[in-house]
Amino acid sequence: MGRRSSEDPEAFALLVADVFEAAGLLRRYGERIAASAGQTQARWQLMSVLSAGDWTVPMAADRLGTSRQAVQRIANDLVGEGFVVFDENPRNRRSPVLRLSDDGRSVLEAISEEARRSNSVLAKLADLDLVQTRAAVGQLTAAVRPLIDGNGEGLPR
Repeated sequence: MGRRSSEDPEAFALLVADVFEAAGLLRRYGERIAASAGQTQARWQLMSVLSAGDWTVPMAADRLGTSRQAVQRIANDLVGEGFVVFDENPRNRRSPVLRLSDDGRSVLEAISEEARRSNSVLAKLADLDLVQTRAAVGQLTAAVRPLIDGNGEGLPR
């Protein structure tokens, strides 16, 4: 009996390559959408994360899979333009909470509306179960996260 594809290292390597390709294309597509509101994909991503609640810079960096310094730079720019505010964090005085301002919510809504209007991609995915696909990506993320966070087996040798 053959090996299941979930146990096939070659199938996994190809999946990783496909995910990287899709991520790159989605970032470039996102740049076009964000530009409609004078923003960048990185700013859109951060504002989107902040719309979901209270986040510190390190928390947002972890969620976005990028460095704290990169998120701090973008956050500072967004604060300077009035789209984001730093609020006191009762749990950690040195790590303020980021929140969208009313102007930030307006910009995010404009970008989100443009994404909804221009999302011809969705029509091309009619045969795909997006809930199931999202669950599979979540499983992949959950399997890899401990290796990155230092709570897992570490990198293979």
